Amino acid sequence: MSGQPAKGPLAGVRVLELSTVLAGPYCSMVLADLGADVIKVEPAGGDATRGYGPPWVETFDGSERVAAYFLSVNRNKRSIRLNLRRPEAIEILWRLIGRSDVLVENFRPGGLERAGIDEARLRDVNPRLVHLSITGYGSDGPDSAKPGYDFIAQAVGGLMSVTGFSDEEGGQPAKVGVAISDIVTGLLGTVGILAALRTGVGQRIDVSLLESTLAVLINQAQNAFVDGHSPSRRGNSHPNIVPYETFATADGEIVVAVGSERQWPRLCHALGQDHLASDARFVDNDARVRNRAELRPLLANRFASAPADDWLAALDVAEVPSGRVNDVVQAFAQPQAQARAMEEVIDHPRLGPIRQIGLPYKLSATPATIRSAPPLLGEHSDEILAELDYDPAAVAQLRVDGVI
Repeated sequence: MSGQPAKGPLAGVRVLELSTVLAGPYCSMVLADLGADVIKVEPAGGDATRGYGPPWVETFDGSERVAAYFLSVNRNKRSIRLNLRRPEAIEILWRLIGRSDVLVENFRPGGLERAGIDEARLRDVNPRLVHLSITGYGSDGPDSAKPGYDFIAQAVGGLMSVTGFSDEEGGQPAKVGVAISDIVTGLLGTVGILAALRTGVGQRIDVSLLESTLAVLINQAQNAFVDGHSPSRRGNSHPNIVPYETFATADGEIVVAVGSERQWPRLCHALGQDHLASDARFVDNDARVRNRAELRPLLANRFASAPADDWLAALDVAEVPSGRVNDVVQAFAQPQAQARAMEEVIDHPRLGPIRQIGLPYKLSATPATIRSAPPLLGEHSDEILAELDYDPAAVAQLRVDGVI
């Protein structure tokens, strides 16, 4: 295996990835970070995200470039390029399936079968295989054949209806700034895989962008179940807690989150507005939610009177949760993120140093690791084929024939 040897909790687990773009690759990257050997099978043109640029990273000789998007979700993997229209490639794929513990794919329902890989034979070739199928809408139902994209899932899954500012504020439904439906689907797929591996029983796991999006509606969905009304868009304010939102200071935006009744009088004192704590309109969270339109201007005017650093210092002393609204560069540069190693640099032999998001889970006994950079297309084809008992002459012929 390329890079450092795996030592994480999934060391010894082999994952075969037949997925592209984000949900599947994110899932398999998490497994790879935890020590699994992930073999990424790419079509002749590679994962589509290799072309999702700019920005780009070029090889030293300028012969190849890779989009930052691809680099974000494909570290710790090995890449083999296979032309699955060729029977020789399907034979290679079956060999890989027979030697894998997990298969991650995002074909539309029926697509894997059309490629010559049916569920019955999967079970015959590898009864212990854990097969994760990622689709847009699930394996059955009236929309199951439709293609799935994060943007569409956020819309039809109801997430956009509660994201963005209200009509009164001049807003409109908005998607989350990252492909959150894809990411959550990948994470839920990871949970399913880990659970299935724990049982030791081969099985198929079915996850979809739509169901994952519905699942993350959590309290907003429960609110709708209880009162029968769809929640409205509230911008940065919370539907059930007040104050829990952004405020403009004299020099920038901050967030304030009063998550308990104990914090409310402490906020009022930090603002020099102790009388608000005993005001009947705002005396508890129920009252503050009902009277948020009256409360917000009182707080907003006060926050606007001084710089962000002054308010954040006062709120820290008062033990009221708060923070600055950082941009992405600021978020990774902040001392706490640096202290927690949330940015790492790894060297690629042809791309040079590549900055990567660090590992958000810290396991004390079997730590996750970033061992190797995202691969170039087909970078490990010869290595993987040798492990499958292909001799060098056979590998050379497969390359001449356009199989790899």
